[in-house]
Amino acid sequence: MLRLFITDCEGPISKNDNAFELACHYIPDGEFFFTLISKYDDVLADIVKRPGYKAGDTLKLILPFLKAYGATDEGMREYSSRSILLVPGAVETLKYVNEIMPSFIVSTSYEPYISALCEVVGFPKENVYCTKVNIDRYKLKEDEAERLRELRDEIVRMPMIEVPKGARTLDELPSESRRTVERLDEIFWDEISNMEIGVILKEVNPVGGSEKAKAVKEITEKLNVKLSDVMYVGDSITDVSPFQLVRENGGLTVSFNGNEYAIREAEIAVLSSHTVVISILADVFNRFGKDEVLKLAEGWSPSLLAEVCNPTLLRVLSGLKLEVEPRVERITGRNRERLMRESSAFRKTVRGEAIGRLG
Repeated sequence: MLRLFITDCEGPISKNDNAFELACHYIPDGEFFFTLISKYDDVLADIVKRPGYKAGDTLKLILPFLKAYGATDEGMREYSSRSILLVPGAVETLKYVNEIMPSFIVSTSYEPYISALCEVVGFPKENVYCTKVNIDRYKLKEDEAERLRELRDEIVRMPMIEVPKGARTLDELPSESRRTVERLDEIFWDEISNMEIGVILKEVNPVGGSEKAKAVKEITEKLNVKLSDVMYVGDSITDVSPFQLVRENGGLTVSFNGNEYAIREAEIAVLSSHTVVISILADVFNRFGKDEVLKLAEGWSPSLLAEVCNPTLLRVLSGLKLEVEPRVERITGRNRERLMRESSAFRKTVRGEAIGRLG
């Protein structure tokens, strides 16, 4: 029986958030700027559910600003290629899993970053779905560039958007956050959309949310594989749609150092600073199927691992010298809230505080 392995990139494979890092590199106060726009993205995708908007569209919202501050295709490629930070074990995991079953990367990341990463890890580019962007083809008039820089000045003075736990409507956000969302609505959908550079918001289609789910369906149809035979690994809000698609059709969903959005939708939580755990879960999934992986997650222990684990992978796991032992748990109604807290906190120790708190 043919089974498939599909994974997000940033999180399960690399520690980067390339778009965040590009914003920090090109845009003054880029860390705050990107974090605020990312929070806005979370609100539009998960609370407002704006028609035509999906998680990960942050990557198109920041493009006019990157352009206004001098970003070029070559500059983005060069910066991306020298800033790759892999999760320990990622090269070996991708190599191993790609040997035992067809494997794919479905990532919201910009294509220049993904291309550079594929060269580093030796992963076939034809097995990758990511966000295509050609920033050089968009012309930016000087008056629009100046206005975008003025808008950046305004945005970085806005209060950070706060989303209370469990909030499901815009009215449940603090009043300052609602005002920030309303002003950002005006900036992006009234002003920038009507600029000449605003065409970039219509033409660039980030591979996040529903586009990730679409990619997963396309892969399964191309290889004539059922969704029940897919293992999907993700870590953020952009993985919610593919998690739902795979889980609801009987496939296996794994959160790797995921945030609250990932834990909310996945069936297994992995908290680990090394990817060998993903190799083990993929190997068991390939040989025995989903039910055996769920049993392994429920009873994760040296004795159970010895029964089902590939001996080579078990030796790698046993030989790791980590400050914190990897944890694997099946997510249930009883432990979901706890795992949301613990996985979100652990995520920051692996990827850093600034990137770890992004949606």
